[in-house]
Amino acid sequence: MTQQPALDFWFEFASTYSYPAALRIGALAAQRGIAVRWRPFLLGPVFKQNGWTTSPFNMYPAKGRYMWRDLSRICNAMELPFAEPPSFPQNTILAARVALIAFDEGWGEDFTAAVYRAQFGERKNIGEPETVAAIIRALGRDAGEVMNRAQSDANKLRLREQTEEAIRLGIFGAPSFVTSDGELFWGNDRLESALDWALRR
Repeated sequence: MTQQPALDFWFEFASTYSYPAALRIGALAAQRGIAVRWRPFLLGPVFKQNGWTTSPFNMYPAKGRYMWRDLSRICNAMELPFAEPPSFPQNTILAARVALIAFDEGWGEDFTAAVYRAQFGERKNIGEPETVAAIIRALGRDAGEVMNRAQSDANKLRLREQTEEAIRLGIFGAPSFVTSDGELFWGNDRLESALDWALRR
């Protein structure tokens, strides 16, 4: 039996360009018959390795201004809601931990889309537990029970190990895509190229 081509999608909830990528990848991969493995991770440890204490978009104001305008254009073209959040980057640890649970149980894509829309479409603070809890409840889940499991020592370790794996793979930003043969693609605008490469197996 021929193995289905696959692609790992590495994303960070604080990553602006991961927002459109997360909303595009499912349909595009399905059209090509590619399985997507969603890999939430944290950019903070990645930035720390480079000596950065914040997003490069904050470190270089001109780049930051361009990014927000560019993201606005992308979202407008995709008919996605967009509004620059009041603070950036936001604390995404809780959302990432919940995402691991959600993907285990088959509702991860819906949760991920809702978190991105809340942050970059509705100007909500996804670092606040109540924001994350409201998203979980809206998806028909028990927020308290899910968040308790998300904050378990075992799940915290999973996210830490997943972030360490991203670093070992040479991932330096999000969104990033890694094919089964180890080819790395970075950026929302490289999604189609990553999918095409994955088909080469």
